[in-house]
Amino acid sequence: MTFAANLPLRRRVLIACTVLGLMLSLMFAAAVVYTADRYEAILIEEVLRGQAEDYSLRLVADPALPLPQTHRLSGYRRDLSGRSDIPVVYAGLSPGFHESESEDVDGIHVGVFDTDVGRLVFVMDLRDIEQLEQALAWFLAGMVVFGTALAGWLGWVFSAGTVAPVARLAKAVDALPTQPQPTALAESVSHDELGRLASAIDRYQARLVEADANERIFFADASHELRTPVAVVRGTAEVLLDGSQTDAGTRLRLRRLDRGMQELTDLLDVLLGLARRREPVPEVLDARELLQEAVSASAAADAQAPPVSIDAAGSLRLPRHESLLLLRGLIRRILPPEEPGRLAMRLDGAELSLAFVGEGARPAPVAAPPSQRGDRGYALTLTGRLAERLGWHWEQTGERALSIRLPQDAMVA
Repeated sequence: MTFAANLPLRRRVLIACTVLGLMLSLMFAAAVVYTADRYEAILIEEVLRGQAEDYSLRLVADPALPLPQTHRLSGYRRDLSGRSDIPVVYAGLSPGFHESESEDVDGIHVGVFDTDVGRLVFVMDLRDIEQLEQALAWFLAGMVVFGTALAGWLGWVFSAGTVAPVARLAKAVDALPTQPQPTALAESVSHDELGRLASAIDRYQARLVEADANERIFFADASHELRTPVAVVRGTAEVLLDGSQTDAGTRLRLRRLDRGMQELTDLLDVLLGLARRREPVPEVLDARELLQEAVSASAAADAQAPPVSIDAAGSLRLPRHESLLLLRGLIRRILPPEEPGRLAMRLDGAELSLAFVGEGARPAPVAAPPSQRGDRGYALTLTGRLAERLGWHWEQTGERALSIRLPQDAMVA
């Protein structure tokens, strides 16, 4: 059972048809053999009985009538006085019909009859006809082989049509998007076991849609509830930063707090956006303004933000909100707090490079090992997941340098 369960469906149909063809062929051969044997037995018995009845009547009129002695039929008699010419091999047989059991004399049929003129024994020699039975046996064996092969071939041909609806259903399931949506697969298949399977998939998809709707409601509520305390903390930090009574040490700690809360706000946006599977809507954006806005938001909480040089021209077709979240996250990755230096941003076609150069440091980036690729080493981070969703591929080319490859369709001619 385990072996059959692991076989492909089409091969299982082939095996079933082959076995069915073998069984039907064997049953046909057995029926032919049985019918031929019974027909032969009935025919021989009637012939021998007819000979016995005929000669018993004729012997009453002519006791000296000789019995037939041909190559096919031989007759023997033991009269009422006990005189007998019956061969010894047949003398001890009881009344009735007998067939030789020896393979050397196969085909000898004997009829023993007790009549009014004594015992009559008729022997019919059908040994030459038995050869026809052997030919029939070989013919039937060939029919079994041919019938089995034909059934297997027909099973393989017909199984293609049997498996085709299953293949179409599998193709339709493979084409389903990752986002849950209602389906009506059962309408396109027959109302049998395949229809039950399609209905089960439809019901499963309906449950997924319902679960997805409940999940969206949950994340909408969670977004509102999480943003409220974050906004309170950021507002309090901004008020304390604006106060004239705050000393330098406290102001530094407040800036770090504000910077951390801003990063937490962005991470919440990324997390909830990924969780709600909101489809990004691209729009045409000025490349320089986009980079400037990302830098401004990243350095808003830092009173000592480094100077920035932006070398970018043209327009990009990108989702604004998601792109800003991703750029701010990448900038924060390479921008060290409270360290003097400058941030260089350069857009060359679909390649965007970000580099922070500290005072006295060489601007040339040092290649990082391949394990630092943004789509490999950081694929499990929120930033990496957002980059993967937008089609951005980035790698860390230095301790404080990144290279980003934007999607080809982001370029606006």
